[in-house]
Amino acid sequence: MRVNEIMTGDVECLAPDSTLQEAARKMKDLDVGSLPICDRDRLSGVLTDRDIVIRSVAAGQDPKSTQVRNVMTPEVIYCFEDQGVEDAARIMEEKQVRRLMVLNREKRLVGIVSLADLAVDAGDDVLSGEALEAISAPAQPKRRGGA
Repeated sequence: MRVNEIMTGDVECLAPDSTLQEAARKMKDLDVGSLPICDRDRLSGVLTDRDIVIRSVAAGQDPKSTQVRNVMTPEVIYCFEDQGVEDAARIMEEKQVRRLMVLNREKRLVGIVSLADLAVDAGDDVLSGEALEAISAPAQPKRRGGA
């Protein structure tokens, strides 16, 4: 099974010069926690609800004037639409992410595939319990005082 068979297509993007308030509204309207950031027709980053909170709200930035480009994650983890779902699962496991941007071979965004897509549509053959556990493992918290 190929990624393009289970991905969500017709993905809405946001421009890097959009404000965080615009981004938050779009996330609310779409009921999503992340948005691809596209500069014209090229993927330039990803913005998550966590990016907004940790990188902007916690720093006291104004969401009406802070641009997405100042808060987004520029490193995009992706797979290609013609790759097998096993490849997508392996990338998610290695990078410990729950969703991947899906690109065509011209590196244009064509969709998003999530952990849930793999779990529901690809089945147990692709997503073992070990893979699910590795992807979902929490990061170790930073500890104060050398503990």
